Amino acid sequence: MKGSLIILSFFAGGLLLGMYKLLPDELLQNDYSLYALYVLMFLVGIGIGSNKKSLQVIKSVNFKILLVPLSVITGTYIGVSVFSLIQNNLSLIESLAVGSGFGYYSLSSVLITEVSGEELGVIALLSNISREIITLLLTPLFARYFGKLAPISSGGATAMDTTLPIITKYIGSDYAIISVFSGVVLTILVPFLIAIIL
Repeated sequence: MKGSLIILSFFAGGLLLGMYKLLPDELLQNDYSLYALYVLMFLVGIGIGSNKKSLQVIKSVNFKILLVPLSVITGTYIGVSVFSLIQNNLSLIESLAVGSGFGYYSLSSVLITEVSGEELGVIALLSNISREIITLLLTPLFARYFGKLAPISSGGATAMDTTLPIITKYIGSDYAIISVFSGVVLTILVPFLIAIIL
């Protein structure tokens, strides 16, 4: 949770600095988020490519394990579709794009900002940070009342890294491989699904 709060603090700090124009004009007039996206995609590639455990899990996968990330995608899309019907601010396409972050706030918010503007990017950032924080706080309840796969589903893409320790603490280390696999698959799919939807 500390990492999520640090990210949220940086976002709030940037928001305040931008609102009160406390930054140099050059920084405000140029859009550096695209360069940040390039660096982020490069680092994600390094992270996935260098994680031998993640690659071994993908190689030795049993077909049934694919149902976990597929269920996360399906459940997320059903949820955001229902959400788009009960409010008037976001269209179905925008809701699906925000949901396609699957908790991966840093990448999805930048991608969505590049395509659809800052407002939707901020919504994606806050939505995906909320998903991670909810997983960190409610994993014990999810595991107890909805089963051992519920925390993995709730964590989405973060189930392979930031929420993995709390998930394995409450559902057992034997589910760590499923959690890592689901998180890796969702992380890989985030940029493609957002691009397809938008």
